[in-house]
Amino acid sequence: MSPEAPQLRGRVLMSQDWRDVTFLHWAVDPALVADRMPAGVRPDVLEGRTYVGLIPFRMVDAGFGRGPGIPWAGTFLETNVRLYSVDDTGRRGIVFLSLDTDRALVVAGARAGFGVPYRWARMRHRSAGGEHTYDARLRWPGTRASSHVVVRPGAAREPTELDHFLSARWGLHTRWGGRTLYVPNHHEPWPVHDAEVVALEDGLMASVGLPGLADRAPDHVGFSPGVHTDFGFPVDARRPR
Repeated sequence: MSPEAPQLRGRVLMSQDWRDVTFLHWAVDPALVADRMPAGVRPDVLEGRTYVGLIPFRMVDAGFGRGPGIPWAGTFLETNVRLYSVDDTGRRGIVFLSLDTDRALVVAGARAGFGVPYRWARMRHRSAGGEHTYDARLRWPGTRASSHVVVRPGAAREPTELDHFLSARWGLHTRWGGRTLYVPNHHEPWPVHDAEVVALEDGLMASVGLPGLADRAPDHVGFSPGVHTDFGFPVDARRPR
């Protein structure tokens, strides 16, 4: 049975659609990434392992509240490198090591407003011949790195326990202003499809201190046409829902 998303309490901070999402994950020892977690947060595990995700997708119609998407700036490409977290209250979430996008305005606003590590990149997405191709090349800040991913989605599948573990995440953890914050979100369960990796050349994971993962095949691969998502306002991660 699919996990149910908790309802957001209070006002909606922003809403957006995530489209043409590819999930690539590598299983790792939790000790490898424990020091990347904000205070009060630890790696979440399934059968003793945690995961590093490389997630390219299209962001569509991002906007404030439940209003319309912001013209131009609200639709862009993104690839993120992320970890899976749980805080001391038991709330499960995501910790982003990087979020790369082709909108410099988004980079500046997100870094200043929420402390999340957005980076500016040249990006391209193509859908042709039954395949999705995602390209990214970092522009600012930090080291030069690039990523090239090609996947061929297949039929819809009944989500596995691992699919649920990686996708049923109703918020993110971030460190900002000396506090660990939890930013809640709400979306319907992800529709997940089988997917074949046609090509994978990635330097983004190495650019955030995780070299070598892309040298081996991912332990989890999936594709989703996407979901609509609402975000609530940040709360102190020490405070339960």
